[in-house]
Amino acid sequence: MAEEDVTQMHTQADDYDASQIQVLEGLEAVRKRPGMYIGTTTSQGLHHLVWEIVDNGIDEALAGFADHITVTIEKDNSITVTDNGRGIPVDIQEKTGKPALETVFTVLHAGGKFGGGGYKVSGGLHGVGASVVNALSTELDAVVVRDGKGYAMDFERGHVKTSMHNVPVDDAPVSRGTIVHFLPDPDIFRETTVYDYKILMNRVRELAFLNKGLRISIADNRPDEPISESFHYEGGIKEYVDFLNTNKDVIFEEPIYVEGMDNGIEVEVSLQYTDDYHSNMLSFTNNIHTYEGGTHETGFKSALTRVINDYARKNNLLKESDDALSGDDVREGLTAIVSVKHPDPQFEGQTKTKLGNSDARTAVDRMFSETFSRFMLENPTVAKQIVEKGILAGKARLAAKRAREATRKKSGLEIANLPGKLADNTSKDPEISELFIVEGDSAGGSAKQGRERLTQAILPIRGKILNVEKASLDKILANEEIRSLFTAMGTGFGNEFDVTKAKYHKLIIMTDADVDGAHIRTLLLTLIYRYMRPLLEAGYIYIAQPPLYQVRQGKFVQYLDSDEELEALLPTLPASPKPVIQRYKGLGEMDAEQLWETTMDPSVRRLLRVEMDDAVDADMVFSMLMGDKVEPRREFIEENAQYAELDV
Repeated sequence: MAEEDVTQMHTQADDYDASQIQVLEGLEAVRKRPGMYIGTTTSQGLHHLVWEIVDNGIDEALAGFADHITVTIEKDNSITVTDNGRGIPVDIQEKTGKPALETVFTVLHAGGKFGGGGYKVSGGLHGVGASVVNALSTELDAVVVRDGKGYAMDFERGHVKTSMHNVPVDDAPVSRGTIVHFLPDPDIFRETTVYDYKILMNRVRELAFLNKGLRISIADNRPDEPISESFHYEGGIKEYVDFLNTNKDVIFEEPIYVEGMDNGIEVEVSLQYTDDYHSNMLSFTNNIHTYEGGTHETGFKSALTRVINDYARKNNLLKESDDALSGDDVREGLTAIVSVKHPDPQFEGQTKTKLGNSDARTAVDRMFSETFSRFMLENPTVAKQIVEKGILAGKARLAAKRAREATRKKSGLEIANLPGKLADNTSKDPEISELFIVEGDSAGGSAKQGRERLTQAILPIRGKILNVEKASLDKILANEEIRSLFTAMGTGFGNEFDVTKAKYHKLIIMTDADVDGAHIRTLLLTLIYRYMRPLLEAGYIYIAQPPLYQVRQGKFVQYLDSDEELEALLPTLPASPKPVIQRYKGLGEMDAEQLWETTMDPSVRRLLRVEMDDAVDADMVFSMLMGDKVEPRREFIEENAQYAELDV
């Protein structure tokens, strides 16, 4: 190393003293690094602000002081949250010398949920609370009604604008409680500051299910005719299970419900079996959806498997020589919700949505197994149906295992060499590799000829694949088209699925723009959602957008997506020569060059990424579209027919 370089390093080291340690006063740290406090400044973070305020109202409800919360989207995209709890305290907080109301909105981690004894159990994943919402809003005002008096404060980007002062209570929407109104800061939320009513409504409804007896209302004042809905469920998660099974045929009418307290942990479980082949299980801790599961879910699963096997053995439904039913067997067709309220939840996992407390496993196992065992004894007809469904699932599992082993014997190379099957790309880097699932041999042939061989693989499929919503696993694995897709992706499927083994980080569905193409697309998305869901969650699923028209006039060529675009283009063209208009009825009508330049060339193509904003909604839509119940599907088609384009 040169002498001058060493001297420079010493200078830099000497300069590193206390003056270089940056201390961010008050809430400036939040504004400087908002992602640390709310996860992201995208739409997700924008909506998270609402839940930080709503959670405070729910804490009041859990403590027994509130029974109604209202969320309102105002015309300017600001939010008002009202609860009828005790109201944020307004007396002087000893440590800060300021009113508690000011402290709550200006000091990080201030509030009744941080060991102050205010709440035994509190919700909220980040727990950063009102002060962070204040810091990330251009304006926030809070009104508290306590003991017949009104108190108010106004803030601006986290700073006090108007000190706490008295206000008349006659105009307040509650006789007791807290009203918080805030406007998100566009300097922070640069992607969008527009609230999505559906995202807020879905979570409001979920919170109402999870907190029985609590009424949560939501209103949107932006449309000319404002929207408002109110959710209130005395049955709590039992009604949630009913709601999830709206489009499904259930084995027994009334969902099983278990509740109780164990070692300070409040446990609620509700379940019901359907005639489906897949399970739908949701778990929550302190109202947080634990997407990655955790100890409470483990406790439920082990208790369920143990109780059903014990009952089956004792009642000679399973012989001593028979293998025990597996967890997968007894969960086939199950809709279940496990909700715990824990005084000190410990979260782990990549997204901090996996519960780690070992006492939660013990509490759920004990509470659920006692009640469920009693239910099985008192309802022998239903118990027999549950066991028989598990036995059938076990037989299908063994058949699927044989089919899987047969599939594994065929190497990826053999699959690739099957006529009309996978034409792989040459790169082994998944990040740049794309798998096109193409409808039909004709389009498959064009795609193979026109593709960029380094990055693009082609898997043609013939006809309509199996509807997995109505099929057992052994039948699914016996389907050649589905087997080819599983093998090509390299991820496995179902419980063995490993997204890190995906050979392609783009799986692109390329079907005709007609009714049949839409049906094939829906069948493929159903398969991916039910058996390869991590691909959806990782953002690997795309839909290709082939054009509807080609307009050619001399050397001028343009591709168009709609009749409206065609009508707009034609008057702008010279009168001669007469333009030649080609309407593509299917991908098979395009040659390799046309398919490449319209639909496959990364520099010009338009892909739609398939995103799963709400797993509950997705589950219900797939059940309704692809399940056996005709009436909900007819209603859906009638309601949405106005948005469909008729393909004649």
